[in-house]
Amino acid sequence: MDTTSGTLDEALERLHTTGPEFRGFLANHGPMAIEALVRHGQAGTVHRWLDGYAAKLEDVPSPRSPLDDTNWQEALGDPRRVTDWTTYLARQVGERLWREVLAEWWPRLLPGIAGAATHPVIRVGHAVRVLLEEGEQAPRVAELAHAIGYWAARHTPLPVTVRPDGTASPADALAALPRIADQRVVPLDGLAQLPGTDGWLAAADAVRAPQEAEAARDQLAALVRAATHRYLGYGHGDAVLLVHAATAPNAVLRTLPALPRDLWAPSLQAAWAASAALTSLYSPAEPLPPLSAGSLTPEEVFARATAHGDEHVIKLTDTALDVASWTPSGDDRALSAALRALELIPSGA
Repeated sequence: MDTTSGTLDEALERLHTTGPEFRGFLANHGPMAIEALVRHGQAGTVHRWLDGYAAKLEDVPSPRSPLDDTNWQEALGDPRRVTDWTTYLARQVGERLWREVLAEWWPRLLPGIAGAATHPVIRVGHAVRVLLEEGEQAPRVAELAHAIGYWAARHTPLPVTVRPDGTASPADALAALPRIADQRVVPLDGLAQLPGTDGWLAAADAVRAPQEAEAARDQLAALVRAATHRYLGYGHGDAVLLVHAATAPNAVLRTLPALPRDLWAPSLQAAWAASAALTSLYSPAEPLPPLSAGSLTPEEVFARATAHGDEHVIKLTDTALDVASWTPSGDDRALSAALRALELIPSGA
């Protein structure tokens, strides 16, 4: 990542003058997309990309009432209080180590991982990756506060309690999940159908969920790989929303190194529940024909995503490159999933 030019920090400072959502519920993907662009050698495109993207963003919402350690619970899950949350979390990371703040809030927020179609936890994952690997400059710490605050404001528990205790791999478990009856709905209405979907909870509980920290981490990586691969065949169910079935668990995976190890297994379970829910909400009945990345390198695939310009394509490609890097010989299915997103999602350039 290019850390000498300050491109990322400048872009984050620009984005922190905008709200976390626009048009009432659409997530501001700017912080996530620009982090991925800079990480993958596309820093020179960041401000041009942001110039176009910022045109649809909105101002920071007005604050309502200050939050503190005694009253935050009353505002949990209230999107009208998002600026109150951001202010509160910014104060916390200003007074304490960011790792301490993250470790305190992570278990509080995990039950609401499905909020805003998992965008808040994805934003946290991008913020933590930078802090862990590239330095703790002030705009990056501030971004973590914005991300955690957004998650708190959109905290949304699933209407079912998933308790995995089976033996299935993530790939097999995703394939076995039943689809909800009406997939032509926004995520919140889709989640409401899960309790009435015959066999859903049993299928979700059938995945293996190890309790040992390293095994939970490995299972989480297997989930990211499975969801990325699945997008190649089934992404057309909802090309945008199914991106998050892969990017949300990957955000959790990226955050694990900053968390106490006793939080790794609960993190796997929450990530699985969110990914499983999105899969059932939007997966189509039949797969698309095969698609291959052929001789394209990961760098070439990401360059194509950059030229395409859509924030979801950029995010999925970022995750696909992670998956490809886990295998010495590469992973054609992961890179092909990124190319599928280019095919399915309209260009944002």
